[in-house]
Amino acid sequence: MASENQTVSEYILHHLTNLTYGKLPEGTLRHDGSIVPGGGEWTMAHGAAEVSAMGFMAINVDSMVWSLGLGLLFCWLFRRVAVKSGNTAPSGIINAAEMIVEFVDNSVRDTFHGRNPLIAPLALTIFVWVFLMNLMDLIPVDLIPWSLALLGVEYQKIVPSTDVNITMGMALGVFLMMLYYSFKIKGVGFIKELTLHPFNHPLFIPVNLFMELASLLARPFSLGLRLFGNMYAGEMIFILIAALYAAGLIWMIPAGLLQIIWAIFHVLIITLQAFIFMVLTIVYLSMAHETH
Repeated sequence: MASENQTVSEYILHHLTNLTYGKLPEGTLRHDGSIVPGGGEWTMAHGAAEVSAMGFMAINVDSMVWSLGLGLLFCWLFRRVAVKSGNTAPSGIINAAEMIVEFVDNSVRDTFHGRNPLIAPLALTIFVWVFLMNLMDLIPVDLIPWSLALLGVEYQKIVPSTDVNITMGMALGVFLMMLYYSFKIKGVGFIKELTLHPFNHPLFIPVNLFMELASLLARPFSLGLRLFGNMYAGEMIFILIAALYAAGLIWMIPAGLLQIIWAIFHVLIITLQAFIFMVLTIVYLSMAHETH
């Protein structure tokens, strides 16, 4: 909830600011009125202005910690299920994990037309990891930031998929795999695919190259920005609903109802976005394995 000495705009800006560590350039005016000395200074940012001043030389600590923590949770959980599945009758979490594995395996069989034992485990990892990151959006927006504020942590964004650095990082990882398998499977044929398609004539090589490169480079953006945009918008709605609680007692019941309704609807969004990211990854890697 927004505090009494905080405007709605300040409340929203605070919740959209990452806990960022980076290098402030020399001469930067800090939040406390001090000036960064010569050579710059590596420090935690205080406010959006300092985050902007850090530029490329910065890392969103909260996004990295939460994304890596959720990745480790996925590894631990599925390893635990794998160990238990052979010793006990399937129930609870084991049934859920088996349903997810079967669902992902069927998706890979239907979409991927090459032969690569890495694709199914990769698809499973992407689906569950992205789903867990999206699932953090259902935690009340003030709960963890307020709790950590008591320990002196000023900013905290707990939904990694609302950070474009995380989503584009995953998308670029998939893109590099696409390039690797395109060259490995097709060899020189990949260069011909870029230069002699769709017009199979040397005079059209510049036109073909322009169109094919544009199509190729659009793929990581279609992965990363779609996930980021949908999750960022969903988080923004949760923040706006939470801000209603500060508008007075009369708004508390409507805000609570809106929060419940949006959370129920958002369950579909977070699952769908994880599924779309997984399917597009499978499709793009399948295209990298296809030869004409």
